[in-house]
Amino acid sequence: MKGIILAGGSGTRLYPTTIVVNKHLLPIYDKPMIYYPLSVLMLAGITEILIISGPGHCDQFRALLGDGSKLGISISYAEQTKPRGLADAFILGKDFIGDDSVTLHLGDNIFFGNLLIDTIRRGIQENTGATTFAYRVSNPSQFGVVEFDSTGRAKSIEEKPQKPKSSWAVTGIYIYDNEVVKIAETVKPSARGEIEITSINNAYLEQGKLSVQKLSRGIAWLDTGTPADLQSAGQFIATIEQRQALRAGCPEEVALRQGYVSVTEFAGLLETMPKSDYRDYLAGQLAIFVEGA
Repeated sequence: MKGIILAGGSGTRLYPTTIVVNKHLLPIYDKPMIYYPLSVLMLAGITEILIISGPGHCDQFRALLGDGSKLGISISYAEQTKPRGLADAFILGKDFIGDDSVTLHLGDNIFFGNLLIDTIRRGIQENTGATTFAYRVSNPSQFGVVEFDSTGRAKSIEEKPQKPKSSWAVTGIYIYDNEVVKIAETVKPSARGEIEITSINNAYLEQGKLSVQKLSRGIAWLDTGTPADLQSAGQFIATIEQRQALRAGCPEEVALRQGYVSVTEFAGLLETMPKSDYRDYLAGQLAIFVEGA
């Protein structure tokens, strides 16, 4: 299983904060936004990851994350010269995907919850075509909306319908088998000139190979596309971290707990960090990890 984080787009809704920095590097409370989807993929057991971003932005991510070796994983990069839709990720990532299946995580989607990773891992293990995740929302007309039949199977998916057939929105994590590359290459651009992810999902739906899993009430899904959304996501993470003395979206901690790096390698990584609350937190987690070993 390979992983792709789509971190492109021009971030116009966040202008002027995105004039000189990619929006996926803006902070969600105490960490860059990209840390959260990266941590989710790592927790799901995915160690080969492609980050797709716009012109001139890949170097910004490379400066932050390098080739992933410090986290015990492999990170590569691809440039999307112009916005061509979410499904363009599979065309740009064709060589990276190779003969493997792939999980796509939208870089501006923040997920949190104790059951999240188990749900994604189960989706990866049981996937026989495409698996997506739905979340009940109060404003479904702003999302891709799933209609379910009486047995709980997906019946239809519509992109931002004026009259939604349900309140279940498609979230920003998608799991596909290797056929997704061929499907993406045959999808015709929509009226807005983009290769829509909904078209990919509908292709699998027509084949009877689409599974849509409903995320439970214990899982939070946050979008960060507007200044208000960005602030809300930051406040949510701040509340969680300040209450439980644990941090969300720390790829270094994930690397340690998943066994991607050794205790010695983790300690060496800490030595490269300046004195900060973040370094102190990771040092504390290392001590807890060693005590429990």
